[in-house]
Amino acid sequence: MNASMLSYVLLSYALLSVQAQNCQVSEIIRNTRSLLNKTQESCPCRETAATPCSCLPIPEPGHELACFVEGTEHMLEHNMTSNIKLFLLNQSFQIQRDRNLCESLTRGKKCEYKTKGTVRTFLEKILKTYQEIHKSKV
Repeated sequence: MNASMLSYVLLSYALLSVQAQNCQVSEIIRNTRSLLNKTQESCPCRETAATPCSCLPIPEPGHELACFVEGTEHMLEHNMTSNIKLFLLNQSFQIQRDRNLCESLTRGKKCEYKTKGTVRTFLEKILKTYQEIHKSKV
């Protein structure tokens, strides 16, 4: 990561800290859509794969943020994408979870799920979750 990229990340992180007060719905929707547009897969999820076919948690209600943090961390750790948008999503979810923002998504700090899905399914769950928040605020 070069110096200009690092300063961009730090500035973005600072802005996320302030913007997270309102669940940062629009930003999360925008970044998730961007990642979905770059995710092309037609495979079942595989527990051992560090690819778009990786199995990521599809959260139970109230555990979304914990699972979104866990899933995006898995994607970052396995270099599944070098996209800054994924990093920003992960940071947004961590801030919202740690500060108990978006209360309906943070009943627990532990990721609880009954099913897992591919990267695409995981990103679609993020998008759907934040679209529902957006609809309820309009």
